[in-house]
Amino acid sequence: MSAIDDLPPLREVIRQHALSARKSLGQNFLLDLNLTARIARAAAPLEDSTVVEIGPGPGGLTRALLALGAQRVIAIEHDERAIPALQDISARYPGRLEIVHGDAMTFDPRPLLDGERAKIVANLPYNIATQLLINWLTIEPWAPWYEMMVLMFQREVGERIVAREDEEAYGRLGVLANWRCETKILFDIAPSAFVPPPKVTSSVVRLTPRAEPLPCDRRLLEQVAAAAFGQRRKMLRQSLKSLGADPARLTQAAGVDATRRAETIPISGFVAMACELADIRKQAE
Repeated sequence: MSAIDDLPPLREVIRQHALSARKSLGQNFLLDLNLTARIARAAAPLEDSTVVEIGPGPGGLTRALLALGAQRVIAIEHDERAIPALQDISARYPGRLEIVHGDAMTFDPRPLLDGERAKIVANLPYNIATQLLINWLTIEPWAPWYEMMVLMFQREVGERIVAREDEEAYGRLGVLANWRCETKILFDIAPSAFVPPPKVTSSVVRLTPRAEPLPCDRRLLEQVAAAAFGQRRKMLRQSLKSLGADPARLTQAAGVDATRRAETIPISGFVAMACELADIRKQAE
């Protein structure tokens, strides 16, 4: 008996379906059902919720989400070897698990949601985790189709997501993530919890979309952050030159000195510079 349902333990599921983890797919299976339940609880309340899960693999997190009350789970799995294991879970929870054999990088779940908002809960494949997050953070128009994301990343990536000014991990990803969402690292998971064990600690991060992020053009905000952090050891008066606008005018709009460096600028400062850049380019038309 497992800790959450009467399905076989995950190690037995892996043996039955020959689900050896593939490095090419970024797979590291989390087999501790107590930990998968902890991740699922981080997305509470689950009752009446639709959850989109990416890369369920043998289904440990899928089972936890369903056992803890998720009304519906849409599981997007690229590895066809995992489909039979997920079908066993679907039989145990009839009508509540929808299995999509597809690529999460290109799959759009919105047609399956009938206009309702969902939660994204996933132990993301390491090799596509950051790009998936950026895809979800750059959805237009905002607010997005999801109401919450509870995602597992390598600890280093998790720190970059939640970082703010004057923190070592602060960069382009932290600007984008914290501009559009409230972010928090909830807990870490040791490598020993996975099969095969990764070389790094993992972190579970919760991102909650802001209803009204500070107004600016998202593309210009990304351009300003890319220029500033692209030469992060240089002063803004130098690094912002690549934008084709007077760095002094941009930094003045943000109320910061042009001799400062990118990692010291709060998100509101980057937003102010993006808005000023929009004005400069409009005037040049």
